[in-house]
Amino acid sequence: MATATKKKASSTKPRLQPLGDRVVVRRDELEEKTAGGIFLPETAKNKPSRGVVVSVGSGRLLEDGSRSPLQVKEGDKIVFSMYAGNDTFTVGDEEVILLREDDILAVVEG
Repeated sequence: MATATKKKASSTKPRLQPLGDRVVVRRDELEEKTAGGIFLPETAKNKPSRGVVVSVGSGRLLEDGSRSPLQVKEGDKIVFSMYAGNDTFTVGDEEVILLREDDILAVVEG
């Protein structure tokens, strides 16, 4: 007796895989109020310059054909230049930005 098999639905979320020395970052949430308790209107809010690395590329291509490994890895909390990452994408239900490794200023430890 033959039975039909149903193809299982893929439960994996879509993923944006960067190339070269690029990094995909999920920005931290916007601050709703200041430390003094003042609520900020949408027009006064600055985009946060902190985030979490979602995925990394394979590294910068060097003149000899080899790749220079990136200094950040998935899961790292980073600080980046405020004007970096103008390329914003929606992947699944998540909004991410695409940065070059040079736009990353620091890794937050601890």
